[in-house]
Amino acid sequence: MLSRQMIYENVKSFRGAINGPHILAFLPAITLGAFWLGGESALLVVALLLPAALGLVGGATARIPPPEARDGLTGLHLRDAVEGALDTSLESQPKSGLSTACLQVELDDFRDFTDRFGRKAAEDILVRASERILGALRSNDVMARLDGGSFSIAVAPIRRADLENLIQMGSRIQSTIAEPFSLDATNVYLTASIGFCLSTRTSIRSGSAMLEAAECALFEARRHGPGGLRAFSPEMKKKAEDQSALIGEVGAALEAGQIQPWFQPQVSTDTGEISGFEALARWSHPTRGIVSPAEFLPAIQQAGLSERLSEIILFHALSALRSWDQTGIHIPSVGVNFSSEELRNPKLVEKIRWELDRFDMTADRLSVEILESVVAGSDDDTITRNISGLSKLGCGIDLDDFGTGHASIANIRRFAINRIKIDRSFVTKVDVDPEQNRMVSAILTMAERLEIETLAEGVESVGEHATLSQLGCGHVQGFGIGRPMPLSETVLWMEKHAGKLTQTPAIGRKQG
Repeated sequence: MLSRQMIYENVKSFRGAINGPHILAFLPAITLGAFWLGGESALLVVALLLPAALGLVGGATARIPPPEARDGLTGLHLRDAVEGALDTSLESQPKSGLSTACLQVELDDFRDFTDRFGRKAAEDILVRASERILGALRSNDVMARLDGGSFSIAVAPIRRADLENLIQMGSRIQSTIAEPFSLDATNVYLTASIGFCLSTRTSIRSGSAMLEAAECALFEARRHGPGGLRAFSPEMKKKAEDQSALIGEVGAALEAGQIQPWFQPQVSTDTGEISGFEALARWSHPTRGIVSPAEFLPAIQQAGLSERLSEIILFHALSALRSWDQTGIHIPSVGVNFSSEELRNPKLVEKIRWELDRFDMTADRLSVEILESVVAGSDDDTITRNISGLSKLGCGIDLDDFGTGHASIANIRRFAINRIKIDRSFVTKVDVDPEQNRMVSAILTMAERLEIETLAEGVESVGEHATLSQLGCGHVQGFGIGRPMPLSETVLWMEKHAGKLTQTPAIGRKQG
């Protein structure tokens, strides 16, 4: 079956053949032949009708519009097609009673993916991702490719385009993207964030207004981490504007040294001594003061600066260790959080080895903190190799937020986890809530059998601290121990803490 492009090219060629100057060479022969065959009457008919026929054919071909522009990589429509489809649906809505919606889909951290695997691999994934998304849509929905790993969808008119239907559609799209992609015999995993706008949610009834609203919803979805799904509401526009401002500032803030780690102490329940610090990113904004990580970390990701943030936090964490060593204070290790995006970097282990050599630090001084949700969904071969490589290098591997990500015991053993960090949701009121107490006891018993160290996060009271110690938890961290603080305040805090240890009797532990 001929494509629209082929038909257009064939008709254009035929039009050129009959309308070009060369056709004049055949006119004498045509008229002479007509005279020989039919006499003067035939000659008269040819002379009158031939120009009209040529003009008719030429005009008909001129009315055939050129083929619609398409994305050169995926073959999808471009943005204008989605906007036009939405405009058409909105114009017909009063008569048809049918409604429409717009979705904006973005592959999470696709810029980082391109940097790690190269342009060719990224283009291959884009084509396959677009095919998967199309498979989750109806045949008359209009889908366009935007910049990078972004797509836009105009939902063809339906009788009921409501919140429930759009959430179901968005979830179908996210499920198709969540399936593993095979890349050079390696499974890689992607997630997609989605924002959508119903036709009833915008004050201006136009395709461009719906597209802009869906983009705002996508902005909000990305703020809540990878794989978000959000519907547009008018309040989102202000949030999107604020977030856009942060994205514009965050790169300069990183290079200006405004974003640096603050350090939260971790204490041994056995001795009360400091067993380490966790490095937590904080932004000291010149006009807004301390910006919450929940606000600026999404801006870091959207600006494609996650790797740069990781480099800065790691540099300052190792610098802190060297600074404490020089003052005669021995801190066993510093914990640095590594996101799934960073763990997908094929050169991560070499990068960490180089940084440790740069500071003349042994690998055991660095604890690599990994979310339990990352380990639970650990079919990504690159992540598996990196965690294994960091463990073999000698780094401590901490499983963060344990109890929230459903990591199996097999995964804990496979990744050579050294310590689990019990999530604060289990720690809160462990001293007064029997259910909390039983849950933490079960986690600690499992860790003891597996010979894995434990640390409880979010400890806020003396009662929680004492109970965790009695249950056998090895380390504690939280506001009840010490809040995150700049490096300049850590030495004074440690001196005060050492003073308390000389005055306070040790907290009793569970007897074996």
